[in-house]
Amino acid sequence: MKTVLRLATRVLFKPLLSPWVPLAVQRQGSKAAGLLSKSPRGTLSSTLDMNGVPALRVRAPAAEAGKAILLLHGGAYVLGGPASHRGLAAQLGQAGGAEVYLADYRLAPEHPYPAALDDALVAYRWLLQRYQPGQLVIAGDSAGGNLTLATAIAIRDAGLPLPAALVLISPWLDLSLGGASIRKRARRDPMLRASWIGACARLYAGGVALDDPRISPLFGELKGLPPMMIHVGSEEILFSDAERLAQRAGAAGMKVRLHVFDGLWHDFQLNAGLLAEADASIAEIGEFMRKRWRN
Repeated sequence: MKTVLRLATRVLFKPLLSPWVPLAVQRQGSKAAGLLSKSPRGTLSSTLDMNGVPALRVRAPAAEAGKAILLLHGGAYVLGGPASHRGLAAQLGQAGGAEVYLADYRLAPEHPYPAALDDALVAYRWLLQRYQPGQLVIAGDSAGGNLTLATAIAIRDAGLPLPAALVLISPWLDLSLGGASIRKRARRDPMLRASWIGACARLYAGGVALDDPRISPLFGELKGLPPMMIHVGSEEILFSDAERLAQRAGAAGMKVRLHVFDGLWHDFQLNAGLLAEADASIAEIGEFMRKRWRN
């Protein structure tokens, strides 16, 4: 199955993620890909409004009352949403024993920085009115990993109560594309190409420099943030982003764990329920969250 999914990703999905493909087509493709994601049997979902931010609330059978995950979806800040990430939300909620709130934050280029960050902060404040901060986790994949870290930094700087933990899956943290893996893993990565994420970075940043810590939180101050788990595939062009974050977080005194999945590609956790390695990743993330919940 691993070989089949890798080939399908390279042949069907990678050509779609190109600066030459209209964004409207990419967004429709992202929604269609979401139909292939599997949710645990018995998962329920409903739409809601988080003080102006639309969201999907996902409750898997193992979800416990009083615990919640704010999930910030990937898609290079230009695509993705509840349609593409409902399955991942359900898998994380089942593993972590929590309800998941999948924020449908505003996308670029219609809404460049700081729209996504503003929406994530609004959603987190909404959750703080309903949950104890020690019963909250912020998680995100790809650009959602960027937004997870940026949101945590903004929460800290605003003096708000911090969540119990952060989970970053294949995070895209350096929008200036300064990591060595951008070049060294270009042929190995079956999903992403630098030209596409570079174009998306410019759409999201607007007039902000790409290495500005506000949009490339890898370069931000990390002291005082919650414990963090980072999962990344060895074949990703974004591998260096995860590696550098683990190094910088450790140097800042953070509790951080980096798990590299050998032979896996970007965001392979979207294949949970189909791919054994994706199931293992989700299970480890769930165990991490369960150990971090605080009363």
